[in-house]
Amino acid sequence: MPEIDGSYLVAKTLKDEGAECLFYLMGGPNYEIINNSEDFGIKTYDFRHEQAAAMSAHAYTRVTGKPGVTTAASGPGTLNLLTGQYNAFVDCAPMITLGGAGPLKDFYRGGFQEIDQLSIFEKVSKATFRPTSAKQYPQIVSHAFRIATSGRPGPVYIDCNEDVLYEKVSEKNLNQPTRSSEKSSPIGDPELISKSINLLKKANAPIILAGGGTFWSDSSSELKQLVDNSGIPFYTTPMTRGIVSDDHPFSYPAARSSAFRETDFVLVLGTRFNWIMTYGNRINPDAKIIQVDIFEEEIAHNREVTLGIVGDCKNVINQLNEELLKQNIKSNQWETWRNNLSKLEKSRLEKVKPLEESSQSPIHPLRLCKELREVMDPSSIISIDGNEILHYGRQSIPCYKPGHSINSGPTGCMGVGLPYAIGAKIAKPNNQVFSLHGDGSLGMNIQDFDTAVRHNLPIVIVVSNNEGWTARVEGIRKPGRELGFTRFDLIAESMGGYGELVEKPEEIKPAIERAINSNLPSIVNVHTDPTARAISKFVGSKME
Repeated sequence: MPEIDGSYLVAKTLKDEGAECLFYLMGGPNYEIINNSEDFGIKTYDFRHEQAAAMSAHAYTRVTGKPGVTTAASGPGTLNLLTGQYNAFVDCAPMITLGGAGPLKDFYRGGFQEIDQLSIFEKVSKATFRPTSAKQYPQIVSHAFRIATSGRPGPVYIDCNEDVLYEKVSEKNLNQPTRSSEKSSPIGDPELISKSINLLKKANAPIILAGGGTFWSDSSSELKQLVDNSGIPFYTTPMTRGIVSDDHPFSYPAARSSAFRETDFVLVLGTRFNWIMTYGNRINPDAKIIQVDIFEEEIAHNREVTLGIVGDCKNVINQLNEELLKQNIKSNQWETWRNNLSKLEKSRLEKVKPLEESSQSPIHPLRLCKELREVMDPSSIISIDGNEILHYGRQSIPCYKPGHSINSGPTGCMGVGLPYAIGAKIAKPNNQVFSLHGDGSLGMNIQDFDTAVRHNLPIVIVVSNNEGWTARVEGIRKPGRELGFTRFDLIAESMGGYGELVEKPEEIKPAIERAINSNLPSIVNVHTDPTARAISKFVGSKME
C-alpha cells in the first residue's frame, strides 16, 4: 500500500466532511493542503490578507450554515486569522481553522516563526488540537467538524505542524474517523413548555426575540409557524434578520424600543443578554421572560428570567407550536397590541421620510439607504460595515431570508464588509451581493477587492463616504477622525473592477444599476454628509 502524507489526509478528510470551499493565503507549510484540496474538488480562494480570508469563511458559514474552512502559513500568517476567528467565536459560527506551524521538533529552540499558536487561539475557539502524528489527522479533522456544528456551534482550531504535515504514513495505519449515522438534539422539558404557554395566555403585550440559536438550528419555518399561529410580534438580533421575513405582517422593527419597554412577556430564543440587548435591561423589568438556549450556562446570565428552557431552538419551537394548538391559543388575542405597534411603526417611518427623500449634498446616509433598498430584490444579500452607516443601514434596509443580512454583530469589528461580501458571493454565486460600507472600514481590507476581481466575484460595494471615522461633531475633538475623501472608485478601476463617484442623490440608483450591469466587482463611492449621526451619544464626551 503506497504511503501518503499528512497534507493529503487533511484534504481528504475535509472532502469527506463535505467541505466545499477553502479560504487561504499561500505559504508554508500548508501548500500541499491547498493542492490536495483542489485535487479532491474543493474550490480554493486565495486572499491578499489572512484576516480577510477568515472573515470570508465566516460569511460563507453565516450564509450557508455550513462550516467555512480557512488556512494560512505559520506564525504571522496564522495569527492574522485571529480577528476573523474571534468574530466567528462570538457569533457561534462553526468554522474550521487550519493554522500552519513550524516543526514540532524545533519547539522551544527558537525555530522559524515559532510561537504557541494553540494557546493564543484557545480563548477564541470552541476547541483546539495539535496532532503529533499524520495518522491522527482523519480522526481529529472529522472530530473538529463534529464539535464545531454540535450543541452551541463555534470555530475549532487545528495546529498543523510542518513535520506532521509532511510525515509519510501508510493508509492502513490511520486513526480512522468515527461518526454517528444519526443523532438527536435536545428537546425542552415538556412541563416547562406547558408552563410557558400558560404564562403566555395571561399576557397582554407579548413579543418574541429570536437570535443566532434559531439560525444555527435551521428553524426558520418553525419560527414562522409559531409567529403565524400565535400572532405574537417578533424581533431579532441584528445578525438574525430574515429568519422570518421582515415583511411579515407581525414585524414592526421601527417600534422595537417601545415594544421592549411595554412588553409583559418575552420569549427569548437562542440569544444572549449581552451589550446589544443592554444586558437585558432594555426589556420591561416587570415582564415575564422565557429564555430558550441550548447552552445552559447562558440561561439567566445578566437578567433574571421566569423560566429557562434548555434545548435546541428548532425542537423547542416545535414543542411550543404543538402546545399552542393543544391549548387553543388564537392569534387575534393580541390584535390590540399589534395595532398599537403598527401605528408606532408607521409614525416613526413617517418621521424619517424627509431624510430618506432629502435632496441635500453631501447626501444624507438615509437617502443612500433608501436608494440602495429600492435596487435590491428579496434574494439580495447585504453586508453592512462601519459606524454611522452601520446603524442607518441596519435600521432601514429589510431582510427577507435567513443569512442574507450580515454585519459585525456583537464584536462591533470594522473591516468585515468587503470580506463578508466575498464570502457571501462564494456561498451563493447566483444571488446579487451588496456591501454597504463606511469609508473608514473599507480602508481596512480594501486590498482584497483584488481578490474579488481575480476570482470573478461581481459584488457591489456602496460606500457611504463621510470623509472619516464616525460623524464630525462641532465642539468635540476626535483624534484621527479626518481621513479626507478617498477615491475608492478609482481604486476599483485600478484593480480591474468598476468604479463610480456619486455626489448627487438622484445619481445613486443609476450608478448602482450600472455597477450591477458591469458584471464586475464594483465600488460606488457616495459622498455623504460628514455631520449626519445615527446615534446622538458620543462615548467619552459630555454630550448625551
